[in-house]
Amino acid sequence: MLDRFKAFWQGKALAPFINLFIRLGVSPDVVTLVGTLGVSLGALVFFPQGWLWQGVLVVTAFVFSDLVDGAMARKVGRTDLFGAFLDSTLDRVADAALFGAMAMFFAWQAESRLYLVLSLVCLSMGAVTSYARSKGEQLGFDAKTGLAERPDRLVGLLVPTFFGDLLGLPILYEIALWLIAALSTITVVQRILLVRRQALTSAA
Repeated sequence: MLDRFKAFWQGKALAPFINLFIRLGVSPDVVTLVGTLGVSLGALVFFPQGWLWQGVLVVTAFVFSDLVDGAMARKVGRTDLFGAFLDSTLDRVADAALFGAMAMFFAWQAESRLYLVLSLVCLSMGAVTSYARSKGEQLGFDAKTGLAERPDRLVGLLVPTFFGDLLGLPILYEIALWLIAALSTITVVQRILLVRRQALTSAA
């Protein structure tokens, strides 16, 4: 749902950084790697200690690398497939770090088994959501559908976590986890049904 905002960020807000990195000769792969490390460390260092809003600020600063690296590759005319592979693979690492860090927060700070499990459900279903699309496209089907793609899951976690911790309202990120878990599961089902429909049509 949030993919439609990519053009704004890549075309205007982040354009100075994109142009600067290109002038400096920075590789898009380096931006991808640094962004993943920043997101992962920001989550895994801050969240388990209960520093949620501070961690969100660090994570958010590096999340934008996911928009910068792709725009850089297109602008310099890079056509090899390794960059896309690396970006997709490291996205899974960053997602696992985010929701894994939330699980650690609920295990060590909030001491809630319910939300510990729910964080792991979000982690698992997010991974399956990405896998379903990847495998569907590998088999020649269109599997890009659903209510909770990666940008939606990230914003849906980071914004409520920031304000929930800053304002002392944990209910905000608790509700967010329920919604992400539910919408991620629905997205998996949507993608399975979409691929099934196409497979049956092609077989007819």
